[in-house]
Amino acid sequence: MSNPFFQFKKFTVWHDKCAMKVGTDGVLLGAWTNIDRADRILDVGTGTGLVALMLAQRSDAFIVALEIDPNAAKQATENIEQSPWKDRMQVIEGDFKEYKPSVHFDVIVSNPPYFTDSLKCPDSQRKTARHNDNFTYIDLLKGVSEMLSENGRFTVIIPSDIVNKVKETANNFSLYPSQQLNIITTPGQAPKRNLLTFTFERQECQTEELLIELSRHKYSNEYIKLTKDYYLNM
Repeated sequence: MSNPFFQFKKFTVWHDKCAMKVGTDGVLLGAWTNIDRADRILDVGTGTGLVALMLAQRSDAFIVALEIDPNAAKQATENIEQSPWKDRMQVIEGDFKEYKPSVHFDVIVSNPPYFTDSLKCPDSQRKTARHNDNFTYIDLLKGVSEMLSENGRFTVIIPSDIVNKVKETANNFSLYPSQQLNIITTPGQAPKRNLLTFTFERQECQTEELLIELSRHKYSNEYIKLTKDYYLNM
């Protein structure tokens, strides 16, 4: 049986009630996202609350963690209540497509469902977490364009094979890529994940690469530098 929780340096994330467990994608998103001068942050599909907690650790912003699955929302609430930043964090159980905040956000982040047109998982909770049949990139980008402040930033982690499609879709909502990080798991492999930041300003997209492992369990200096404030063993 896998460990029901994941211990970070300054907080603990329990994930036994969530379909999607703590993973590298979430850690990358939480560590890389630019939150400079952000007063309000929205985490779309927070799951365990991992990304929201990571952003809370390195900011003074008020953070809203939105989650459609009741079990995940409950667990995110429990994780946040046990954290040092609970007074400026809020979990909302609800559908992003129906969420109507009264204010705009300076930063929006998301680790969205991504297995488009893949073999479907029979477990309904896991299916909601991992497939985008009921929550598409169009839904996500449309909502972001409505909720993001004029000078705000939206950061998302997605599979590499749909990067261009997501960029094209974002363009339809006047969202343009400003930063891109290509994630390479081990030397010699092609990127499998990409981190993208979008803004309302057209500009040249700054693209970089990040190698995670030099060999099995031997992490690159770049990955250690990015995650050292969170992982116990970094």
